[in-house]
Amino acid sequence: MLYRSKIKGLGFYVPDNIVTNDDLSKLMDTNDAWIQERTGIKERRHALKGTETTTSMGVKASLKAIEAAQINKEEIDFIVFATLSPDYYFPGCGVLVQKELGLPNVGALDIRNQCSGFIYALSVADQYIKTGMYKNVLVIGSETQSPALDMTTRGRNMAVLFGDGAGAAVVSRSDDAQKGILSTHLHSQGEHAAELAMITPGVGTKWVPEILAENNPDDVSYYPYMNGQFVFKNAVVRFSEVIEEGLKANGLTRADINMLVPHQANLRISQFIQHQFKLTDEQVFNNIMKYGNTTAASVPIALTEAVQQGKIKEGDLVVLAAFGSGFTWASAIIRW
Repeated sequence: MLYRSKIKGLGFYVPDNIVTNDDLSKLMDTNDAWIQERTGIKERRHALKGTETTTSMGVKASLKAIEAAQINKEEIDFIVFATLSPDYYFPGCGVLVQKELGLPNVGALDIRNQCSGFIYALSVADQYIKTGMYKNVLVIGSETQSPALDMTTRGRNMAVLFGDGAGAAVVSRSDDAQKGILSTHLHSQGEHAAELAMITPGVGTKWVPEILAENNPDDVSYYPYMNGQFVFKNAVVRFSEVIEEGLKANGLTRADINMLVPHQANLRISQFIQHQFKLTDEQVFNNIMKYGNTTAASVPIALTEAVQQGKIKEGDLVVLAAFGSGFTWASAIIRW
């Protein structure tokens, strides 16, 4: 028997530490107008060193999602954690959440699909629930990206974009065949991996002892790198394709969309897709202005805010879509 899975509860957490464009202008050659014109971002949150981690933010978002789902945390059967910024290179954050939540030895799976990570994780949860293996799966997207950024003029093209935060969803079994996650669609194109990437010391071009021995302050090879124009051009194409794929798989059209929640990569990308699909401002939810690009956390944070603000109602067709490093891209079609 195949079950339907639905998002039963949502929650998010962002650090209190707000970093505005004017704050960044004190660290690098940039300004508020320059950043807003190119990205749409006004401010972002940075985790407080020593007190906030990818795991701790994920736990806080999870507790809110569990409360919203109106279940006990002991009812969680499985954890899927998406991030590109884990607390340790290994183990992943999933087991750390299991420990912090005090869950009795439930399984934990870590997803490394960057900006598409949450939708990939949601797809995994959907399959587990549809086959009857689990009843309640905790899905988390959390990122602490600020410590890895080059906060100088040299690194400003990346530094102005990214923020920290976490979002979580409780995905649960449902007997309602008309509502819930209708389908998910996942893709990748590894030939473009180097266009948006960060090399890991020890497995990249240099080993850790070499880096330490050289002690070269001008070595930027281990900061994140992005070929911005190339990524933008691919993103707008893949966003459109994967949304259309999801609609077609369910016998739906663009006119059926009530709410599109895109990955918050760049406001210009979201606006391009909005125009292409002829959607109104009320049909697309954006919050990149407040949080920047929070990578795997961006979709669940935005989805949670959209629900909390009453912009998504029962019966609405909700489309989630993301594109990012890998390249990877994904969509989820949900009847709320």
